[in-house]
Amino acid sequence: MQVHGIIHSFPKEIKALIAIFLVILSIGFYSGLTFVNETTASNPQGIESHYNGNETDENATVMQFKKSKREILTLVHNHILSLSIIFFILSLILSTTSINKNVKCFLMFEPFLSVLLTFGGIYLLWLDINWMKYVIMISGMLMTLSFTISVFIITFELLKNSRKNSI
Repeated sequence: MQVHGIIHSFPKEIKALIAIFLVILSIGFYSGLTFVNETTASNPQGIESHYNGNETDENATVMQFKKSKREILTLVHNHILSLSIIFFILSLILSTTSINKNVKCFLMFEPFLSVLLTFGGIYLLWLDINWMKYVIMISGMLMTLSFTISVFIITFELLKNSRKNSI
């Protein structure tokens, strides 16, 4: 069987480096998701109140205020820059695998759309376009799914090819 990816031909040191990178990157990514869950309860109303406040909700247990323009711009700027770099590096590594070309292309490009929709959506939500909370939630889930699947594919290919090379 011909392997179309080149990850199988990487030196063991590069494979180890990629594996360590994926572990550390995943810890950072999923700890960020834990923070999102803590601050928004991972639901549309929680997303809206996190960025636009909940001072009109008399039943709120924790009072939240609308983020300032500076806070929103900092959050959007930092996340778009950092996540685009993360997904660019992950896509470069994924491009070396032997998975189906269409699946590979989807996993390489979808996260960039999701980053734009999620953090652009947060800015638009802050501008009181309240239905963006649903776009934010769906694009965030797609971004997380793409990240998770990509990491699993890369890890599987690193392990699968390591076993083949050792035989």
